Amino acid sequence: MTNESSQRIQLLQGTLDMLILRTLLFGPAHGHQIAKHIQRTTDDLLQIEHGSLYPALHRLERKGWIAAKWEAAGKDLKREFKYYRLTTAGKKQLLAEESKWKRLTRAVARIMWPAEEG
Repeated sequence: MTNESSQRIQLLQGTLDMLILRTLLFGPAHGHQIAKHIQRTTDDLLQIEHGSLYPALHRLERKGWIAAKWEAAGKDLKREFKYYRLTTAGKKQLLAEESKWKRLTRAVARIMWPAEEG
């Protein structure tokens, strides 16, 4: 195993969904844009593989949290991308996921760095 692959962080189940919903809060994007946004925003720490991204996008679409539409790729009218956008239900779900994430990170922090006993 290379050092680079051993340094990759595995996402907790459900975390990818939350990151996708958060990314789409900025506006519609196609899959590659979503993956690149997550990668850039995390300084390359999180690299979302297509084998994880597209099943997550399809799952979110089935749940009604995102909607998708095929559109021409800018000036190249012969090529289309599937653009995903956040739905109203998706915005509500994102708020719920953010709340759960904050509770989880606080709980883990209490275990990892307990307050000094006086």
